[in-house]
This record gives sequence, C-alpha cells and structure tokens, in this order.
Amino acid sequence: MSTNTLNSIHHHYHRSLRRRHSLDSPRATLFLRRTTTTTSLSHSSTTFAATSAATSTPTTDPSTSKYSTSLDLLRQHLTGKDLRQADEETRRLIIALAGDAAVKRGYVFFSEVQFIPASALREIDALWREHSDGKFGYSVQRRIWKKLNRDFTEFFIKVGWMKKLESSEVEQYNYRSFPAEFTWDMEEGPPEGHLPLTNALRGTQLLSCILTHPAFDGEDDDQSDDERESGAVVKPFTTPFQTNYSF
Repeated sequence: MSTNTLNSIHHHYHRSLRRRHSLDSPRATLFLRRTTTTTSLSHSSTTFAATSAATSTPTTDPSTSKYSTSLDLLRQHLTGKDLRQADEETRRLIIALAGDAAVKRGYVFFSEVQFIPASALREIDALWREHSDGKFGYSVQRRIWKKLNRDFTEFFIKVGWMKKLESSEVEQYNYRSFPAEFTWDMEEGPPEGHLPLTNALRGTQLLSCILTHPAFDGEDDDQSDDERESGAVVKPFTTPFQTNYSF
C-alpha cells in the first residue's frame, strides 16, 4: 500500500515537470533575417529569408528553391556574362522577395513591390551595375526614365525594348519579341538600361513601383527643383505592351 502511494506521487511529480517544461518552452518565431558576409561586392554573400528563432534547418537547396532569396546565383550568372540567365534569376528573385503569395502565383502584383526590402533591391541593382560597367540596373533605368519625364513610351524606345518599323512610311515602333530580339551579349552593344527586363504586359504600374521604390530615394541628383516641389506625373504607356515574357 505504501509502495503504491510513493509510486503514484513519483509518477505525478514527473508528469507535472514535463507539463511545466512544455508550457515554459519558447515557441518558434518567424522573422526576416539578413545575413551578410562581405569582403567586397563581388565576394559578398547575402540572403534575405524567413528563418526560425528556435531552429534553422534548411529543407531545400537554396540554389534550387523558388523561395530562395540568395543572390549567389545572380552573382554567378553576371560574373559569367550570362545575361539571359541573370535576367531570369532577377525576375525570380523579385517574385521571391515580394512574398509567398507572389511565388505561388508566379508573378508580382504592383501592390506587392512595397514588401521588397530596400536593401535587397539595392544589392540586386548594385550587382547589375558592377558587372555591366554601370550600364544596366534599376537605378540606371530610373535615371533614364526620369530624364524622359517619366514617359514610358519614350523609355521603352530609349532602352531598346521597342524597335522601329522600317517598312512604315511614318515613324512607328513595335515591341521586340522575347527573347530572340533582346540583346544578351555586351559585345553587341545593348542600349543603356536594356537590362534587367520588367514585364509590362499588365500595364506599367509594376515597373513604375520598382523605379520609385524607396531603395532608390537617394539617387535623385538629376531631378530638377521644380520636379521635386510639384511631383512628377507618371505618363502611362500609350498602347498595350504585348511582349510574351512574364514576371
């Protein structure tokens, strides 16, 4: 009788301890962690990813996951002068950085651009500028667009996303066919701002949101005082942009 009572008390005590330990244990919390190891821009390794505060066990290879926001693959393509693949990887990164909904959908809504971290967008832009001698990148496109009074028709012509129709009696332009009619080799002399591409099939709001992202707020030296005070009006593209590439 006495032995059974002691066993019962011992069992109850350890059961209570296990229950208390379970209640006191911290829950895993998801947060956006930025991990950077840098010696120079060409050797930096940056990842913007959701990780767990309790554990951080990778379940997929970062280089193959569509959710990965590592810039390593983009850096690899740019270093190897593979502009076609660098453009594709940039498109994938923008989708991944915009959030899970964009990844599942396969493209970005213009309203989701605000969720892209400014630091990530700046690093993507910096890699493009570094590996093109300052010829490519979002900040380069932004500067050209603003000099053209934010007129998307003029912008598309200037960066070579449209081509002049030779057979027309009047000056007319048509949209280049993707990917064959875009320039993927620096030796061919692509126009300034030609890359990376941004889909405007659903309108120009997505590109406008990228070019006006807070990531580039400090790069307005070419803006006039009048433009700063009044605010520039974005001029929409006058006809549908009918290329077949998608974000």
